[in-house]
Amino acid sequence: MKLLSFILRLAVAGILLQTLYFKFTGHPDSVYIFSMLHAEPWGRIATGIAELAASVLIFIPRTQVAGMLASLVIIAGAIAAHLLVLGIAVANDGGTLFILALLVLACSATYLVIHKEKLSGLFKKR
Repeated sequence: MKLLSFILRLAVAGILLQTLYFKFTGHPDSVYIFSMLHAEPWGRIATGIAELAASVLIFIPRTQVAGMLASLVIIAGAIAAHLLVLGIAVANDGGTLFILALLVLACSATYLVIHKEKLSGLFKKR
């Protein structure tokens, strides 16, 4: 179970971190996406910061569950944007970004199901 949890965290963080280059450098594809969402440049930058924060949390033992929960919330927004505004294929990517978003969703959700006792611990009063 530890190996599966590690692989799930690595997959999520790897995908989120890989997209940061595009968001933080103002890559034309990223600018196009956030322009379509009427959130350029602040939405692009804020999303990049949120993804970076989630990725860091994923690698800190005490905050792994919070990081995976954050990634689930972030990616749910990305999937909603694809389904409601952008479409599956964006800028002739053949749906690659949408598929990566679904992969992050699946990995984050699987991790949180595996660690549901830790997840419920996030919401208990101390």
